[in-house]
Amino acid sequence: MPASQRRNAVTPRHARRRRHRAWPALLKGVAAVLSVVLVSGVSVATVTAAQFASNLDTVDLASGQGAPLPQIGEFDGGFNILLVGSDSREGREEEFGYTGSELNDVNILVHVANDHSSAVVVSIPRDLVVPVPACPDPDGEGELSPMRAQPINSTLGHGGLACTVLTVEELTGLSIPYAGLITFDGVAMMSSAVGGVDVCIDAPIYDRYTGLDLPTAGNHTLVGYQALAFLRSRHGVGDGSDLGRISSQQVYMSSLVRTLKSSDTLTNPGKLYNIAKTATESMTLSTSLANLDTMVSMANVLRKLDLEKVVFVQYPGTTGLGGVYEGKVAPIKSQADALMAKLQNDELFALEGKTGVGSTLAPGSEPTATAEPAETAAPAPEGEGAGTATPAPTESASPTPEPEVLEGVLGQTAAQQTCSRAN
Repeated sequence: MPASQRRNAVTPRHARRRRHRAWPALLKGVAAVLSVVLVSGVSVATVTAAQFASNLDTVDLASGQGAPLPQIGEFDGGFNILLVGSDSREGREEEFGYTGSELNDVNILVHVANDHSSAVVVSIPRDLVVPVPACPDPDGEGELSPMRAQPINSTLGHGGLACTVLTVEELTGLSIPYAGLITFDGVAMMSSAVGGVDVCIDAPIYDRYTGLDLPTAGNHTLVGYQALAFLRSRHGVGDGSDLGRISSQQVYMSSLVRTLKSSDTLTNPGKLYNIAKTATESMTLSTSLANLDTMVSMANVLRKLDLEKVVFVQYPGTTGLGGVYEGKVAPIKSQADALMAKLQNDELFALEGKTGVGSTLAPGSEPTATAEPAETAAPAPEGEGAGTATPAPTESASPTPEPEVLEGVLGQTAAQQTCSRAN
């Protein structure tokens, strides 16, 4: 059912309680979901239900009405989560010198396949120009009119988190029952909770706009507000564009996944507790996601995924066009349609090996490869045993078809070692 029909069929109740928020970066999205869904069930359970409930802000979504609430340890089918980061300077206007409306500068769609074999994390550029559907009024006064050709980062200030979700549903053709928003301070706290995140850079990076100063090429462990500065940095990486920043941020995200799935994290009760506690304290969740059983069930799915089956991609877009796209990002429709069709049909795909202008493969790393065909049984060796009765031939399994390579789609797997490319 199209998102517009789902919206008309269910009247959402939007009730977002305001909490202090400030500049979030890409980690807001991925840290939010991975901190919640990649931690083990035992670790999440260490946060008492009362503490968990008291820490959370919630918001209702149209697609979240009637979303499954699985028992701990089970999740039937796949799921989609939208993770949003706000650039609100509420309470810090003087510090940041900004008093504009709240923008969703980070939009990350996490799609988990129906058979739980893979996950795709799609970063949607904040300046992507899209149609905005009719959205419920955050003040509860009816419905806001649809808009044409708006940058997607205007939707949070226009109609709240529910409006951003509806817009992404229209853009992708996917139903999104779960969503979350994480704060500025949560970005810094999350990197500290996991003990720091290692990133590689190919040359020194200095960005006076974010305060990032990494004076040497090579590996750096980012903690606290240094991690935030890295994720915010646009002028210091790639070509200075938001598209370049996305691929640089995927260097961090892939490393974060490896950190969260490492034995050093999963066997450390202190880290796991801090991750879960930080997530609950710094997030606003859809009511469909703000359920302990739901989070633990998602954790049991995602923590079992192979790193090679967690793929980060950039929603296809380009800059440099005129008209409504002047100074913004225009979607590359053919590439976007191909990518979304794979997600809608839960079909595996491969990437060309291009990570984007803000990152590069680390020395010795291999480009994204297609899956190998299934192996067939080797012939019996000659020599000893020759002349004995030969077993009746059995029908060999058909080779596993190689997944289609999506031309032009940029990204990497969580297993790939990449470096941010200095500007």
